[in-house]
Amino acid sequence: MKFLVETSARHVHVTKETLETLFGKGFELTVKKELSQPGQYASEQRVTVVGPKKELPNVSILGPCRNADQVELSASDARSIGIAAPVRESGDIAGSGACKLVGPCGEVELKEGVIVAKRHIHVTPEDAEKMGVKDKEIVKVACGKEGRKLVFDDVVIRVSEKFATAMHIDTDESNACLGANEGEIVK
Repeated sequence: MKFLVETSARHVHVTKETLETLFGKGFELTVKKELSQPGQYASEQRVTVVGPKKELPNVSILGPCRNADQVELSASDARSIGIAAPVRESGDIAGSGACKLVGPCGEVELKEGVIVAKRHIHVTPEDAEKMGVKDKEIVKVACGKEGRKLVFDDVVIRVSEKFATAMHIDTDESNACLGANEGEIVK
């Protein structure tokens, strides 16, 4: 079964408290574009992510607000600004990289929260059954365009009725396969 492969570019998830520090009391995110995962969106709001070496301006905030702040960068992004960001699943931020977020009304120092997102496939329960996979299973995925076909190993399956089936890779991974838009699990 083939499925959508999407490039997940650098982005930030913030708590309501962090959003208000960066943009002002009572501020709400403005939807710019709905994303493939139900209820998720890219907002109009952008921040600067500051590391020890340099900064990344205009980084998109994804909504809605979350229970913890999280910055997702490619390994190249993290290295370029001097942050040691581990490869982790979303939400697993304990002991991860630190940075500063700067918005138009303030800034927030994050002691942890910067990760390189582990490549993963969001899968509906129905599609998981068709694919013969289970939640948290690690698989290999073939994808890529002519001249840059490849097989990604260490891809984690994430099953939920709240998901739409799609694989997420970061910009480094997307560049390696020329922006593949379709993948298939291989044994």
